[in-house]
Amino acid sequence: MSITAERKTAVIADNKTSANDTGSPEVQIAILTERITALSKHMESNKKDFSSRRGLMAMVARRRKLLDFLNKTATPRYQAIIAKLGIRK
Repeated sequence: MSITAERKTAVIADNKTSANDTGSPEVQIAILTERITALSKHMESNKKDFSSRRGLMAMVARRRKLLDFLNKTATPRYQAIIAKLGIRK
């Protein structure tokens, strides 16, 4: 259900804005998107796993808050990240 450390470092490398960037909104959104995708696949086969569903909803809400923040502060960066990750809206 969780993403591997190698996959996480690859996601960070793909979305970082500077050399030592690990905490920018773009990186956080990309990591959450990877985790949401993995957990969504788990939920397809385990429909009654309500604990994981709660965690999934929390991750989606956290990503939505980060996207709203990015849209409010830097709209071009917001547009770029949703286009890059394929997040609708």
